[in-house]
Amino acid sequence: RRPAGVRLNSQGGGQPAKRGKAIAMAEYTDREHFIPIRRSELVDLLCADKDLKPRERDVFRQFCRLVAATYHFEYNQRLEEMKDDYTPFDPDRDTRSLASLSAEERLRRLNELFSDFGWLLERANFKHLSCDDLEPVLNGAGPWGVPLDVDFGAFERIALFARGETKMKRSRRRLRNFYRLEETMVPSYQRLVLILKMRKHRRLPPDVDTESVYLKVFKNIPKLDVKMLLPGAKVRLSRADKGKIGVPVVGGLAMVAWKALQALGVVLAELLDDVAGAFVHAGGNPTLAMWVAASGVAGYGYNTWYGYRQTKQRYYLTLTQSLYYQNLDSNAGVLTRLLDEAEEQEGREAILAYFFLWRYANESGWTPEALDDYVELYLEGKAGLKVDFEIGDAIAKLEKMHIVRKDGPRYRAVPIDKALEMLDWTWDNYFKYNNPEPESPPVP
Repeated sequence: RRPAGVRLNSQGGGQPAKRGKAIAMAEYTDREHFIPIRRSELVDLLCADKDLKPRERDVFRQFCRLVAATYHFEYNQRLEEMKDDYTPFDPDRDTRSLASLSAEERLRRLNELFSDFGWLLERANFKHLSCDDLEPVLNGAGPWGVPLDVDFGAFERIALFARGETKMKRSRRRLRNFYRLEETMVPSYQRLVLILKMRKHRRLPPDVDTESVYLKVFKNIPKLDVKMLLPGAKVRLSRADKGKIGVPVVGGLAMVAWKALQALGVVLAELLDDVAGAFVHAGGNPTLAMWVAASGVAGYGYNTWYGYRQTKQRYYLTLTQSLYYQNLDSNAGVLTRLLDEAEEQEGREAILAYFFLWRYANESGWTPEALDDYVELYLEGKAGLKVDFEIGDAIAKLEKMHIVRKDGPRYRAVPIDKALEMLDWTWDNYFKYNNPEPESPPVP
């Protein structure tokens, strides 16, 4: 059996037909593992299957509630552990520690924090941005980004993670286009997360906090603007802005030099010729001519400085507005948000894998490849979601919960009544105060 809207190939696997080849898992380079649908809506979608009987729908919803409760309990434990590791480095904490940490213990906790944070972002299906990913961003801002320069020497530790590569519409007005509105699509990240610890540096204020670790999560960040999220980023003027400042400066300096030469000629003429003739030639007073030259230098200097300041203020205004509207959470709040997202993602993967093994695999079961392609086709056909289902991780979840059986290369779902007994047994044995020696699990 198969759900409506999902096409199978002639070999019975839930995957696109491949001409002249055996069944193989479809691989995608343009899709992500993240499943962008809430768990409750996913359960409603699966329960809408016309082949499900009313009792089966009720039992499956109970199954989903137990799976959600299991992950909620486990991730709450991880949240408490990560909060303990983060507390010594939280710049926003309003509690006081009763024990001081040694340098060794503080370093150990810092290492654990960065390690656990990387694990968390992987669970939430974020991608760690490597140097190769950041190099195009760091080497140039392009016409649609804020041009900034970053010195990574200002950071003791830093890591960036992204999810949801897409394209966003951006607009601007330029003189060359008579200030008409221009629009273009720029590569962007739907979510961007960073963790960093700073050190004393000339780019940072002298009173910068180098003991804390900062966590940030942003939304809808163009790739060219990633640098603006980093402390110590310095505005780098574009060629056009440099021209706006440089051309008047060069012209002003040329004019000042000409006036200075005129004044110098007056002084020389005064020494060599008749003083009165020199005054007439200079138009009056050589000292006044020198003051005019000095005033010109001061005026053009101020004009240059003012233009530079105005340009920087314009860029910083753009930066501030972007950070205000695109900042989702900071510091300890980031842990709570991301753990919640990871918990939801874990539940979605486990529920999808179990449902299709339970309802659509035959008696001999399915290979991971067939299950992977079936889930991807279902999500694309029923929900319009193009995802790269993380089949290895999903199967591992079912095996950990003991609700799937493996026969050679194939997997079969444990009957749902037995799966409920197993999940209920696991839940009951999280706490063993009244049952120090629990009975054996119902499913081996």
